[in-house]
Amino acid sequence: MKSLANKNILLGVTGGIAAYKSAEIVRHLKKSGASVRVVMTRSAEEFITPLTLQALSGNRVSTELLDAEAEAAMGHIELAKWADGILIAPATANTIARLSSGRGDDLLSTVTLAFDGPISVAPAMNQAMWRDERTQENLKKLIDQDFGICGPGSGEQACGDVGLGRMLEPIDILDMFSLSFNEGTLSGKKILITAGPTQEPIDPVRFITNRSSGKMGYSLVEAALESGANVTLISGPVNIEPPSNCNFVSIKTAEEMYEAVMHHISGMDVYIGTAAVSDYSPAKASDSKIKKDGSSSPMVLELKENQDILKSVSELEQRPYVVGFAAETNDLIKNAEKKLSNKNLDLIIANDVSNKDIGFDSDDNEVTLITEKEKHLIERQNKRKVSKKIIDFISGRINDQNN
Repeated sequence: MKSLANKNILLGVTGGIAAYKSAEIVRHLKKSGASVRVVMTRSAEEFITPLTLQALSGNRVSTELLDAEAEAAMGHIELAKWADGILIAPATANTIARLSSGRGDDLLSTVTLAFDGPISVAPAMNQAMWRDERTQENLKKLIDQDFGICGPGSGEQACGDVGLGRMLEPIDILDMFSLSFNEGTLSGKKILITAGPTQEPIDPVRFITNRSSGKMGYSLVEAALESGANVTLISGPVNIEPPSNCNFVSIKTAEEMYEAVMHHISGMDVYIGTAAVSDYSPAKASDSKIKKDGSSSPMVLELKENQDILKSVSELEQRPYVVGFAAETNDLIKNAEKKLSNKNLDLIIANDVSNKDIGFDSDDNEVTLITEKEKHLIERQNKRKVSKKIIDFISGRINDQNN
């Protein structure tokens, strides 16, 4: 089974006797490192309780489309934005018919209509229902719409019949479902990513920094790892655990980050400068804590300009594909294009940090990808999804260069 670690999986459970196996699917998904949320149809609740799946997944189970509490935040849209993939297991004949016709009259079907990622169904029904021409026509429609079909298997069924229609075992379903994710686009490539803020000391207890949380950079690391890349992460101080399967380098100051980048840059295929590196640092840090002198006079702090890491990388003779970020509060596109040109970048990613919904510390982002020849908007969604789309964009350009 391909790794499902760090993926957000929405499990749809519909009303068939095989619904009891959904608990084991949740358990396997959690064990693999995925985050799981469950949507149940009304009939599914006759076979397994929401409380069981809530306890196993660690998240509230959603059951109603018109849930006043959830819909205050457009719950079905939020679920669609959250998920990286949707698995419906079991998928009854009725569910398959409704999905194939594009109906959106319950929560599960509505979420699938609002979702733009991989969807797989694990059919589970009586062998006669499986063989029925209408069921087969509905399945063909789903296949034509790029749904993944996991099964069914053959064997003894709850009604006593024997034949095709039995839901596959959970581990077999997940083996097939995991293949639906587009991985390996950067297989074997070496990527260096910087993330987080830097801290420029004024004295032993004070420093200059910024509001960068590191969330965007760390999300890019996860997306790059999922695409098969070998990733080195150079990070300033953040409250995020680095992925265990990357080469992690911890720094504090802009000077330390510069030295770390220059040390590790050789042989890299891609450099992504996500870190919010301080442009300036105190010209001289005090060796002891600066005390008030009681005069109420203003304190004068002399600053020096730090080395431009992004520009230094782009000026290397053997340079990688260089990606920068433009965190702007005004004239977003104009300022980003200027930075793209001045620093000789291959790609710049512009985001408006004046918008609190997508700025520093937010879980969401909206960015515009800008090269010399194109502009591509990635509309607001969580940073994990934005990161996946950025990595897909980069991998496309890298692969085009190699062809």
